[in-house]
Amino acid sequence: MAGKDMGWAIPVMQVGYFGRGLVYLAVAGISLYSIWRGGRAQDTSSALGWLENTWGGGIALFLILLGMLAYALWRFIDAAYDLEDYGSGGKGIVARIGMVVTGLIHLTIGAIAFSLLFGSGGSGEGSLIPRYVGTVMQWPGGRWIIGLVGILIVMTGAYYARKGWKEKYRKHLRASRFTRRWNPILKAGLIAQGTVIGVIGLLFLFAAWRANPQAAGGVGEAFDWLSGQVYGQMIVVGICIGLVGFAIFCFVNAAYRIVPKASGLDVKSLATGLSK
Repeated sequence: MAGKDMGWAIPVMQVGYFGRGLVYLAVAGISLYSIWRGGRAQDTSSALGWLENTWGGGIALFLILLGMLAYALWRFIDAAYDLEDYGSGGKGIVARIGMVVTGLIHLTIGAIAFSLLFGSGGSGEGSLIPRYVGTVMQWPGGRWIIGLVGILIVMTGAYYARKGWKEKYRKHLRASRFTRRWNPILKAGLIAQGTVIGVIGLLFLFAAWRANPQAAGGVGEAFDWLSGQVYGQMIVVGICIGLVGFAIFCFVNAAYRIVPKASGLDVKSLATGLSK
């Protein structure tokens, strides 16, 4: 399809990134507030559940629900039509498979928001992940499967952290005074996100190694594990502040992301802008 035929995908992408930013802002902000009050950092389900009981929280949850549906749809469309021009080679195929997986993950977050809005409340990551991991471990070679999943998650975390450190994201953002000025925050945000994903992968590896499904977990368990390390609380606070940066990264993508096959190929990127 020609770029002009896919222009309708841009608003879908923008709504999706805006909703994704709201999710990370909720997780990071509520976690920092909880730590300040003497509690612990929260996972996604707990953060959304906290929103449910606050003034205006229903509106925020509805926006998150719409955003997660839009983000999942955007990832599926992007994978199907290769709108960001990753190509049909090995790297392109891996990138597009990753888009589909990411879309499914955000559909799950949308389901949590939906259940909080219209149902009896969502199930926490901490209860769902060990249950699914335990089921897989009962399959033939189940521990190896969980171990492989753990390795893939760790590699994903390393990819995001490297993407932030090397500032690879710049080629996907339009150059402007705003994106140039906020570039350090965008970089820190991606590194923080990669760190959390990497720790989640380690938890899956621990679960496979110990044959203990309860060792696996999501964002909340990653924060708990980090809290138990030397200077752990400081590390968690730093990562939560970094995740605020990742929320800003999502908002910036909503406003400035370049989609080559829908936006056109002649848009000046942040990478070009910073190199001059």
